Amino acid sequence: MLNLKLNGLDINGEEKEFSLRDFSGQRVILYFYPKDNTSGCTQEACDFRDNINRLTGIAPVIGVSPDSIKSHKSFKEKQGLNFILLSDPEHKLAESFDVWKEKSMYGRKYMGIERSTFIINAEGKIEKEWRKVKVKGHVDEVLWYLKEIK
Repeated sequence: MLNLKLNGLDINGEEKEFSLRDFSGQRVILYFYPKDNTSGCTQEACDFRDNINRLTGIAPVIGVSPDSIKSHKSFKEKQGLNFILLSDPEHKLAESFDVWKEKSMYGRKYMGIERSTFIINAEGKIEKEWRKVKVKGHVDEVLWYLKEIK
């Protein structure tokens, strides 16, 4: 999990290869979301964007979805996102965090991301997790946890 390398976009929108090991020694907010430019995912990303100043110095934010770098680039530019986005088209990171799940919509079953957030501690271990996240109020919940446990 820590050594897995994924392509992504850094905070400035530059394409780069990332590994969770790159962040050893610091806490990280790692959140998985289903799809760029959908209503819930856009709201969640914008909530992290709008609170980045409150998170600076506490933990970097990393968003992960199966979308392509091209899709991420468009999403990042359109929404003015100021944090890292990783592309996980083969679901390797998602599977390692057990968030690649069977889902159902209108009776149709398919595989997809279960919206989830993890706090990874400085030693690279999962410190806290939220699964089946409801977008409204979630970033405030993450901030509260980080400030209370800091």
